Amino acid sequence: MKNNPVLTASTEFEVQFYDVDSMRVVWHGSYVKFLEIARCELLKKFDYNYLKMEASGYLWPIVDMRLKYVSSAKLGQIIEVEANLIEYESRLKIEYIIRDATSKQVLTKAYTIQVAVDMQNNEMLYQSPAVLTDKIKAVL
Repeated sequence: MKNNPVLTASTEFEVQFYDVDSMRVVWHGSYVKFLEIARCELLKKFDYNYLKMEASGYLWPIVDMRLKYVSSAKLGQIIEVEANLIEYESRLKIEYIIRDATSKQVLTKAYTIQVAVDMQNNEMLYQSPAVLTDKIKAVL
């Protein structure tokens, strides 16, 4: 993940009991929720959260996701989740880095890809709608 981000957002929080397994390490499925939290922070940066996506007539399902677990996060650990918008012209590609908030040790790397789907005809678009590109360009 060496792409230059268009926009970046990050958030910090403490790993909670409900996100860990019996060994007190973060259960692998909880990382998807962590990505979602950071993605929502990133969407706020250009004023296009999920409710605004729907109101504009588009859904943005995730069609691809990859996670690479480097080291385990643990119960009580403060982690930072960074979301970086890499592509937006034809799809939303967001790369993520999850780190220990204090040491900055990388714990997980990931990316998600979302595509626009027109709600009227359920067709996937091969180019991002102007409502998205205009909002991003307005904050650049």
